[in-house]
Amino acid sequence: MNKKTQTLLQLALFAGILIFINVLGNTFYNYFDLTEEKRFTLTDATKDLMENMNEVVYVEVLLEGEFGAGFMRLQNATRELLDDYRSLSTNLEYRFRNPLTGNVEEDNLTKQELGKRGIFPVNLKEQTSESKKEQIVYPYAIINYQGEAKSINLLENNTPGMNPEVVLNNSVTLLEYKITSAINKLRTVLKPVVVYTTGHGELTAMQTADLDSELIKTYDINRINLDSVVQINKEIDVLIVAKPMLPFSDRDNFKIDQFVMNGGRVLWLLDKVNASLDSMRITGTQVPLPLELNLERLLFKYGARIQPNLVLDLECTPIPLQVGMLGDKPQLELFPWFYNPRVASRSNHPVVKSLDRVNLFFANRIDTIETRKGNVHKEVLLTTSDYSRYQRVPVNLSFEILRQEPDPKLFNKPFLPVAVLMEGTFPSEFENRVTESMQQGLRDLKMEFKPLSDPTRMIVVADGDVAISRLDRKTQQPLPLGLNPFDGRRYSNKQFLLNCVDYLYDDRGVIEARGKEVKLRLLNKIKAKEEKTKWQLFNILLPVVLLGIFGFGYNWFRRRRYGTV
Repeated sequence: MNKKTQTLLQLALFAGILIFINVLGNTFYNYFDLTEEKRFTLTDATKDLMENMNEVVYVEVLLEGEFGAGFMRLQNATRELLDDYRSLSTNLEYRFRNPLTGNVEEDNLTKQELGKRGIFPVNLKEQTSESKKEQIVYPYAIINYQGEAKSINLLENNTPGMNPEVVLNNSVTLLEYKITSAINKLRTVLKPVVVYTTGHGELTAMQTADLDSELIKTYDINRINLDSVVQINKEIDVLIVAKPMLPFSDRDNFKIDQFVMNGGRVLWLLDKVNASLDSMRITGTQVPLPLELNLERLLFKYGARIQPNLVLDLECTPIPLQVGMLGDKPQLELFPWFYNPRVASRSNHPVVKSLDRVNLFFANRIDTIETRKGNVHKEVLLTTSDYSRYQRVPVNLSFEILRQEPDPKLFNKPFLPVAVLMEGTFPSEFENRVTESMQQGLRDLKMEFKPLSDPTRMIVVADGDVAISRLDRKTQQPLPLGLNPFDGRRYSNKQFLLNCVDYLYDDRGVIEARGKEVKLRLLNKIKAKEEKTKWQLFNILLPVVLLGIFGFGYNWFRRRRYGTV
């Protein structure tokens, strides 16, 4: 065999190996995630969802264009994630596009059409060491499935004052959850059922209108009067007890208890004290008293106790108070109202992961109790800041507290729990005390009393006002939930409650993707600017030096070995 034939065979063999590896790689796609936090590993729920996808899902990402490093990272992370999805299912298709590519008139029309769908742009301002750049960006993805569409905002917690790098890191962290959750909701044929209790002075449909407008996109929303039903239907996925003001009867408690024993999930939004800012505005003072709801024994048995006290926090939202008259008009100033805390999470639980502050109103402290039976795990979801305290009631509430500068030393009860998740198997509050009428009711329903629950979960929030949309003082129309009209900031009340309902309902584990962590390893910009020239020279010269050393060494080796030939 001559050298020419041998060379051709070697080339053919090399090409054949490349083709074989390429075919093998396309057939058996895989990768190794060597990151510390496993940021590139999809959750089991996402894998299960995509592997069982039988219809085409089309994802349109409105994030095409040239951006700075921050938004480029979000763009690349979205593309890489969708590639991972597509590796699991060929029924996922996607494309990136810039919606603003026409003339001024066409772009304005596009903005109006997108605005009708709840898609609003972000004015992106990016500054490099050389220049400033400003552009309109739509950080959204539109998920299309069988004629229905759902838009998701890829940018998380874009609140004024937040570090842009932290915002973008949170956005990258939550990409999988947002996209998987949207696809899962579009594929759900029968909507799960969320029901509010009524008959005890609970929040009205008008008060929860903004929350319900978001829930109804995924859930069927209903209200039931516990006095009018024999039992709470097992088909109800989440029961919400939202700020009752009147006591529950033992029969109502029994219905809730057996609903929980059969695996029912409950979101408790409870006030333990009847404090009200509206009442204070009329008289200037109020002496709030504990609310007797007859739910204390029920919650105590499950492992929680809401204390009859009021939480005060230096991290709070303001209220307007009249300080004088300007002509014939009252002159108002904003004062921090310590009874309206801006609470946050110290937990990495999926319900509160990367969640911004939640605004509460006359909240109470929650204590967790060890249950004698069952197996209940408790997780504190929201706490006050490290400068907080509480007041036992009765106490005389007055605006006089605002006349003096608060002493931080008095706010010496940090991190008071105000929202707690409990999950596991719960003991029944009615064990050994079921009346004959209750037993007869169970027999009529062909049911047996259960002293221990199936595995289930519930969330207790020590504030019922967290779900109320405030009213515009001029139009008296409900404002978006979480929007504080006084400081103009929108808090995460709605997102927190939506996360609570999603977690309580979620059996597929989709929300676990919210718990993924992508650690932010920030670059020291000052040091990078100071050492810019050094590292540029290093990166340019080092490869040349290494190449020169290799060339010199290679020639020296050849001369030494073959020099006598």
